[in-house]
Amino acid sequence: MSRDPVIITCAVTGGIHTPTMSPHLPVTPQEIIDDALGAAGAGASVLHLHARDPENGRPDQSIEGFMRFLPQLKQATGAVINLTSGGSPHMSLEERVQPAKQLKPEVASLNMGSINFGLFPLVDKYPEFKHDWEREHLEATRDVVFKNTFKDIEYILKSCGANGTRFEFECYDISHLYNLAHFVDRGLVKPPFFVQSVFGILGGIGAHPEDVSHMKRTADRLFGDDYRWSVLGAGASQLRVVAQAAAMGGNVRVGLEDSLWAGPGRMATSSAEQVRLARQIIEGLGLTIASPDEARKLLDLKGGAEVGF
Repeated sequence: MSRDPVIITCAVTGGIHTPTMSPHLPVTPQEIIDDALGAAGAGASVLHLHARDPENGRPDQSIEGFMRFLPQLKQATGAVINLTSGGSPHMSLEERVQPAKQLKPEVASLNMGSINFGLFPLVDKYPEFKHDWEREHLEATRDVVFKNTFKDIEYILKSCGANGTRFEFECYDISHLYNLAHFVDRGLVKPPFFVQSVFGILGGIGAHPEDVSHMKRTADRLFGDDYRWSVLGAGASQLRVVAQAAAMGGNVRVGLEDSLWAGPGRMATSSAEQVRLARQIIEGLGLTIASPDEARKLLDLKGGAEVGF
């Protein structure tokens, strides 16, 4: 079991949940700033960020959308800023990659394979939606493949890596670990690399404890000591997966992008609330949480002064 401090990543809004689902989901730039700063204050050393249209909450992958909050966050916190290159399954590759490519963050997410990405079961949970786009956005995932081909991945690796950006490699299934190993073998990925195992998305690996263990065993066999492992559990599995992974020496990710809950039947009022719950688990195991500077050292990041915002 690793005794390194545990990196808590917080994903504050994402492109999955819609405004109808929670009044606490950050939508406007100020809401994103406030939620991110609260998470950092609670102990998150990495902030994983998406942008949204402030009028209707729709995912927004424009440079302008991100620049409504990135300069303020850079000034207000020393946390590592991690920008999505995933955006939404409905976006083109060029649309998805532009913020990370142009704004040169310390870290960008990178999905490591194409998958079915089923959000449509959420439609039946809500008789009405605040905005017309929400139902269509969710229902469309019955017949969509979240496209991340080898060509796509190589393009993101080269275009963003040229700026010194490193990656949160999002692996939704065992095959994605093997895809990552392919790029390691080709020399396009250098250690230490940050593997974010994603559990519980319909279309990816489940969130059973055996699934978590299988992902870790496979990554250990493929990468040995060359990687840092982190996990996120979608929805109600969030804290259970956090607890298991932390006990196994892993790092963790929480936040309202991944789950709207803070316990059975209890909606989280902020991402900071989830960070505090994760921190309690980690410290209850006798472990410490990483500061932003410790996270930078563990992940070999370029530093906040080298970003493009």
